[in-house]
Amino acid sequence: MISFEQFELIGDTKVGVLPKQVNQLEMCREIAAAKDLQENDSSFMLVDCDKIIERFELWKRELPMIEPFYAVKCNTDLVLIRILASLGCGFDCASREEIDIVMGTGVSADRLIYANPCKTRSFITHAMERDVRMMTFDNSEELLKIAKLHPNAEMILRIAVSDPTATCPLNLKFGADPVLAGPQLLKLASEEGVNVVGISFHVGSGCNDASAYRNALQHAKNLCEIGEGLGFKMDIIDMGGGFPGAEHHNPFEKIAETIRDALDEFFPETEKRLIAEPGRFFAAGPFSLCANIIHATEVPASKITKDPKDCGDHGYMYYINDGVYGSFNCIMFDHAHPVGAPLFDVGRNEKCISTIWGPTCDSLDLVEDKKLMAKMEIGEWLYYPDMGAYTLAAGTTFNGFAKPIPMYVMSEELWGNIKDSSHISF
Repeated sequence: MISFEQFELIGDTKVGVLPKQVNQLEMCREIAAAKDLQENDSSFMLVDCDKIIERFELWKRELPMIEPFYAVKCNTDLVLIRILASLGCGFDCASREEIDIVMGTGVSADRLIYANPCKTRSFITHAMERDVRMMTFDNSEELLKIAKLHPNAEMILRIAVSDPTATCPLNLKFGADPVLAGPQLLKLASEEGVNVVGISFHVGSGCNDASAYRNALQHAKNLCEIGEGLGFKMDIIDMGGGFPGAEHHNPFEKIAETIRDALDEFFPETEKRLIAEPGRFFAAGPFSLCANIIHATEVPASKITKDPKDCGDHGYMYYINDGVYGSFNCIMFDHAHPVGAPLFDVGRNEKCISTIWGPTCDSLDLVEDKKLMAKMEIGEWLYYPDMGAYTLAAGTTFNGFAKPIPMYVMSEELWGNIKDSSHISF
């Protein structure tokens, strides 16, 4: 395996520290070449820790008034969490386990929001024991359940305002109607003596229409005024997630501009605490996947295209050692369309219609279909960038196939910066 002159520990994990930031593609090539020399064909995930910090700096540059609370469900990688914690990030947790993962790194309870509107009773009790107070609700049953189990909770009303074109719309499952149910729930909270401190929303994961944030903030302003009329302080506005983590037709900078304009319109010079719950924004880009071709078969092109006219042409079916039961579960659960390419220049110009299959015995394990690609050989590598969001977190070892091994790298400069300024123990 490739050797680094310097290693540092983040938690119990070794991170290779290099003189300067790596080019992810070039570093993956070096690692794969070293693995080839050892006849080691296991898949791996390169994690560029510098890119985590770059994303945090981009957030603070575009939305300095909004505190990011990383959505832990997106990727529970402990190095990612520890680095974000060292930068002062908060965390959006949805379960007892996620709360314990984050607090296990030394993060204090006041930097967590329990942002699951329908919580398990024992998890609510656990949150009380750990003094996690901020939590969301969107219905009367949840409100009364928490009032009984966690009287110190600081409740945030989640409303249903979303971008219907988002990759994963979320208001189908969560969120109170901001016009009809929202005022009623605030009134009930007042009657029951439950402390409501703000409004939250989530426009949908992978937002395509930034105007959804403006619409949501307008509803939030109206509900804050109703809540304040009932005696609540309404100090928090939680803007949820939906922020892109990779190349996107609606860039983050454009979404941030829309949010800034909406805040100027509805919450000018506000003293409210503004937070958001970005997940893929931080997690996607730092992670690059390299999978090995474990088998290749020539087939009639018609077998791939399903068009009888292509029976005279040839195509190829490739089988790699990661699939939809592993990192590529994002295809099923996150509506993702990962696009891979040969890791090395294979020197073959002819492109053939191809299918990329995962390694399991399930024909559902399809990674890419009808793909034009240069002919590949068994043992060669495919490279998939931006593979950190909703991939490893939901991966399994179905059929006995291992998940890819993460390999972490960071530049000397940024390692020194976060180590010297961090309040988190590495």
